Amino acid sequence: MHSEKGQLSIEVCFSPLSWPLFRSENALVVIIDIFRASTAICAAFHNGVDTIIPVAEVSESEAWKQKGYIVAGERDGQKLACADFGNSPFNFLDPGLRGKTIVMNTTNGTQAIKMVSANTREVVIGSFLNISAICRYALSLGRPILLFCAGWKNRFSLEDTLFAGAMVEKILYEARGRYYANCDSAIASADLWLLAKGNPLQYIEKAAHRHRLKTMGLDDILEYSLTQDITEAVPVLIDGMIRDLRRLPTPAGL
Repeated sequence: MHSEKGQLSIEVCFSPLSWPLFRSENALVVIIDIFRASTAICAAFHNGVDTIIPVAEVSESEAWKQKGYIVAGERDGQKLACADFGNSPFNFLDPGLRGKTIVMNTTNGTQAIKMVSANTREVVIGSFLNISAICRYALSLGRPILLFCAGWKNRFSLEDTLFAGAMVEKILYEARGRYYANCDSAIASADLWLLAKGNPLQYIEKAAHRHRLKTMGLDDILEYSLTQDITEAVPVLIDGMIRDLRRLPTPAGL
């Protein structure tokens, strides 16, 4: 999977602690939190949710709730006291949420979004649910690509890394020489995906977070979260809010 040919780089950041080591000003940054935030966001837009407001602090969720907004939020898998529901992707498939704005607060994913939002030109949300749509969008921009794994409390995450590897493989194949990968973390991600791609659900049994979810009775999302191309949604971060690119009036201007 190693490639030094091409004009544009694709890199992988394994955890938030490594983020300061990467330059993102001109890159497309893809936020990855497979169990659960990025999958939940893609599920929400697939269901017709209008806007998601990502927040990092519990106090922010409480403030938005007092303003009358729908709040989804968890810490360590436990629903926040101020939240209407947690962050399972299945929560966001409720037909009653179509057209709504939802404030989201998660243990890892929204923290990563807030971390990159200040100094990054373009931020999108990636999951297996929208992998092909995200890759097409990335290739259309013609910029370096930086895949940012939200991880688990700043630690390496197997499921996020698997998705990063799947996207590295897909970009290198579909770009046909325009992108290169000589970043060790990108190469390792792709190699890991090659091991898992035949049966990702079976492979993910090794993941620590899979067992955390099982202990909490929250592992019903695993198969759904590893299913490719359920949606064409391309969630983009604009002025601190996440919207679906398909529903923006002037997507060419983003």
